Amino acid sequence: MLIQFSFKNYKSFRDETILDMSAAKMTEFSDRVVTIGNERILPVAAIYGANASGKSNIYSAFEFMSFYVAQSFKYGDEEEEFRFIRPTPFLLSDETEDADTVFEVYFTLPDDASERVYNYGFCIGNSGITEEWLNSRARTARKMSAIFYRDTDTLDLSGLPKSSRKNIEVALDTKVLVISLGAKLKDAKCKLVRDWFLCNEFADFGNPITSLIMHNRLPKGFVDDPAVRSDVVRYLASFDDSIKDFRVEKAPFDGSEEKADKYRVTAVHRKFNSDKTVEIPLEEESAGTLKMFALYQKLQDVLQKGGVYCIDELNARLHPLLVRNFILTFLNPEVNTRHAQLVFTTHDTWQLSNNLLRRDEIWFTEKDRQGATKLYSLADFIDEDGARVRKDESYEKNYLLGKYGAIPVLRHFDVYDEE
Repeated sequence: MLIQFSFKNYKSFRDETILDMSAAKMTEFSDRVVTIGNERILPVAAIYGANASGKSNIYSAFEFMSFYVAQSFKYGDEEEEFRFIRPTPFLLSDETEDADTVFEVYFTLPDDASERVYNYGFCIGNSGITEEWLNSRARTARKMSAIFYRDTDTLDLSGLPKSSRKNIEVALDTKVLVISLGAKLKDAKCKLVRDWFLCNEFADFGNPITSLIMHNRLPKGFVDDPAVRSDVVRYLASFDDSIKDFRVEKAPFDGSEEKADKYRVTAVHRKFNSDKTVEIPLEEESAGTLKMFALYQKLQDVLQKGGVYCIDELNARLHPLLVRNFILTFLNPEVNTRHAQLVFTTHDTWQLSNNLLRRDEIWFTEKDRQGATKLYSLADFIDEDGARVRKDESYEKNYLLGKYGAIPVLRHFDVYDEE
């Protein structure tokens, strides 16, 4: 489980920013807190804020870190065409434009009987990796123990097996992460950490192009296994029980490689007051149905693997009750048996309720006068009188009234020029 994600100098975030999934000392919904070792971890984090306040950049930061961990080993392969792309720093300051970007996580591994906590991070700049570290702490230990550390002058791999050290030392490049290369070279410790990142899933519904691409991906086994299609039907029945089945057929081959493995999917609907059915092409279903269809496979994956599901704009094209039902999937320990987590951005204030979320599960983004985004939790918010938010407050009402900040500054739209 993700305990904490921190990053610095990334897009609109200038200063160190921490998304903390640790449970604060509060009484509401204590049954949903997962205890692993000495850590008390939450299953959900909901991030609110005005448009252009930086919500999506939190999603983007975690996605970039996961991508780089999974793929950076390719930078050391001369035969691989893999262009180095450094993350975008905070560009509104001369001090940060060429400074390193920092990513760091604390996490636990699924089904780890030892309940060990891992700390992994790296700094990346214009020329590549300038610092990288991996530490771990046993359940009964107070301090972290180093597994490896690396900077521009040092490479300490003493916590890895000798055979792995030699191979990594020979193949390591300035743009390659030790954790990525070590996993590729089948070092067990590096692979454990790399695989934790691979268990996490991302869905960007704030980007219409990405959203459209996701709609074209079919669930695993959907084409050949009727049981999988039945599972999807039951899943969609949570909001639309008119779909009774799916029919899948190979798309006509036109000689292009792009359509060689494409399929045409139609949803089978039962007619009203009739035993007859009608088939409707999947692409003609509602935007909400298409989104839920796109969410299905990754939801199954994170629930099975115990990963983190990061979703940008979860509320887009979905009814608030359906969004609530999706969130409850992660809050229900009988369904979420492997402690998967949901981190999402949203404008849906209907979910901003003390009947659904704890104060430490609610986060806000707001930009300061220098254009830098700040991230803060409702649990840590203190008003002008020095008072903290009570658990019996109307979170939605107070947020829309501006009590917690993180709302847009509204002005009249100057659409027409006055003569």
